Amino acid sequence: MTGIARVLRALAASGAALLAVTAAAPAAVAEPEPKAPPEFVDLRSVDPTIITEMRYTTPHNFVGEPVDGYRQPVCILTRPAAQALRSAQRSLLRRGYSLKVYDCYRPQRAVDHFVRWAEDLDDEAMKGEFYPMVDKTRLFADGYIAEKSGHSRGSTVDLTLVKLPALPTRPYRPGEELAPCYAPKDERFPDNSVDMGTGYDCFDTLSHTDDPRVQGAQRANRQFLKKTLTDLGFVNLAEEWWHFTYKPELFPDTYFDFPVARRSVAGH
Repeated sequence: MTGIARVLRALAASGAALLAVTAAAPAAVAEPEPKAPPEFVDLRSVDPTIITEMRYTTPHNFVGEPVDGYRQPVCILTRPAAQALRSAQRSLLRRGYSLKVYDCYRPQRAVDHFVRWAEDLDDEAMKGEFYPMVDKTRLFADGYIAEKSGHSRGSTVDLTLVKLPALPTRPYRPGEELAPCYAPKDERFPDNSVDMGTGYDCFDTLSHTDDPRVQGAQRANRQFLKKTLTDLGFVNLAEEWWHFTYKPELFPDTYFDFPVARRSVAGH
C-alpha cells in the first residue's frame, strides 16, 4: 500500500468514527418557553376597545431599550383583572373616555433587566425624562426599582385615561432631546392621555397619587381614574397614580416568567 493510500484510508476511518460518535450523541433540544396558566388572557380578547401602548416593547422607557421578555405589544392579565377592566371601560366609554394600558403582566426576566440597569450607574441615557431629580444610586433605596414586582403575579396594570376621540401619538425617536416627565403637558413627550400632572413612569414624588402639589384638572383626572377602578376592586399604589392591582389576586405568591407574547396565552 502506498503512503498516499494509507493516509486516505486513515482519514476515511477517522471520518467514519466521527460520524458514529455524532450519531450516538443525543441532539441538543432547546428548552421550550414557559406558557401562561389558563387563568391568563390577552386583554384584547376580553375588550378590544381598550387602547394599548406597551412601553416596554419600545425604547421609550427609563431603560432606553426594549425590555427582556417583551416580545409583542400585548397586555396579558389574569382573567378577573381583565374582566374588571372591561367593566371600567364600558362605564368610561359612556362618558367619552377610554382606558389606555402601558404595562400589564411583567415577566421576572424583565424585572431582572431593570435591576441590571439600575446597578449600571454609568447608564443614564434616559435620566432627562424619567428621573431628572433622582440620583441613580438611590433607585433601590427610594423604592423605584426592586428585585420583585407585583406585575409578575398577573393582576397589576399600569394605565391612564384618554379623552375620545383618541388622537394618534407619535413614536419616540431614540436620541431625541428629552423633557422632564413632570414638565407641563405641552412640553413633555406627547401622549394622547389626559393630563395627570406627570408622564408615565416618572420617578418623582409628584407621581404620588395624592401629592398635594397636584391640583386642579390634573388632580381631578387622577381621582376620576382612581375612583373608576377602585369601585371595581382595584387597589392603587399610593406612590404611582398609574399603578393598580385587582384584588383578590389569583396568584398572590407566584412570580411568573413566561414572555409577553400572544403565544403565551394562545387558546385561552
